[in-house]
Amino acid sequence: MIGTTTAALFVLLFLSLPVATVLFLLAFGIDTFFTPLPLMRGLGNVLWTASDSFLLVAIPMFVLLGEILVRAGIAERTYRALDAWFSWLPGGLIHANIGTATLFSATSGSSVATAATVATVAMPQAQRLHYDPRLFSGAIAAGGTLGILIPPSINLIIYGFLTQTSIPSLFLAGLVPGLVMAAGFMAVTAAICAAKPELGGPSRAASWQERIASLADLLPIAFLFAMIIGSIYAGWATPTEAASLGVAVALLIAAANRAVTLTMMVGALLGTIRITAMILFVIFAASALNYVLGTAGLSRALSGFLGDLGLDALPTLLVIIAMYVVLGFFIETLSLMVITIPIVVPLIEGLAFDKVWFGVLLIVLIEMALITPPVGLNLYVVQGARRSGRLGEVMIGAAPYVLVMAAMVALLVAVPDVALFLPNLE
Repeated sequence: MIGTTTAALFVLLFLSLPVATVLFLLAFGIDTFFTPLPLMRGLGNVLWTASDSFLLVAIPMFVLLGEILVRAGIAERTYRALDAWFSWLPGGLIHANIGTATLFSATSGSSVATAATVATVAMPQAQRLHYDPRLFSGAIAAGGTLGILIPPSINLIIYGFLTQTSIPSLFLAGLVPGLVMAAGFMAVTAAICAAKPELGGPSRAASWQERIASLADLLPIAFLFAMIIGSIYAGWATPTEAASLGVAVALLIAAANRAVTLTMMVGALLGTIRITAMILFVIFAASALNYVLGTAGLSRALSGFLGDLGLDALPTLLVIIAMYVVLGFFIETLSLMVITIPIVVPLIEGLAFDKVWFGVLLIVLIEMALITPPVGLNLYVVQGARRSGRLGEVMIGAAPYVLVMAAMVALLVAVPDVALFLPNLE
């Protein structure tokens, strides 16, 4: 059954059917051909259970927060400020791309939204200043992946929802690896551009007066991040309530910049509806599929398969990591998460690994999938913002940053406290 299900999944995905439709079709097919029980009679209860969670309200709230910041021009101001602080480094403006993605990740919660925002703001500068299009666009695609690791992260919320893991602990666990990886991206960029200066474009040194003045454009994002994360860890708000507070503060920031208009709000709300509907449809479809797979015995079969390998905990973990790397080439990241988490996480717990730690490790693996062909979403987002050149250029430019992610996976496996240090302080 495992082989048949996997083959059917790939065939349906290659037919370009919507991911949620694929998952529902697989659930119906497995119920029809592999089980004697009328499992679909319980579908209504499964979908109700999957949707009846206050935690899921955080998803549209964080999406709306990001939409407001983008449409109010906050991201563009942040980009200009970081240009003043980082463009003296080898690689020039590329560091501002990564820095903006890091800060925007701390409010958006979405990798695709982060990549789209930075690409829209940065691409005109790349053409004007004659940067190498491969490295410039690859850095944006890689920096965008930080949106699902640095808190608040929609994907960490989904992981916590599916595994009944503390969202505040997951947010804390993702912070240090996210910042370390952002620093790694910048270090790799500086090393490449120091070796080949023609790839990085001109380095520009702003005066200290300009840098100090630019802090006014960084303070709103910093305050918003501190308010969201601080309210959660002070115990004043749940993640859902903190997301709602973030939307209110983002509206105040937009109003202070005179950017709140009817057109802006309608666009932000429509964007939120589209993205939220897609995410929740995938979650519900995956819940139906996992219900059928679990009842049909796939979880037991997978556990038995790994048990028959006779491997210890660490080699088994490496097999799981390799599985995610391979599947990430072909399956969209959100779908990959919701399909595999209910099956893999019980195995991880059985091997005595920490669920919070594995959540961060999984997100880093999912980040790799965002910038590896042929289904890396961030590659397509950045290519769409370029409006010229070939997609292969973005893929080549993102390759060095995949190595940074691989190094982070190795670091997390070797030193779990990189992720667990802050949660253990609670």
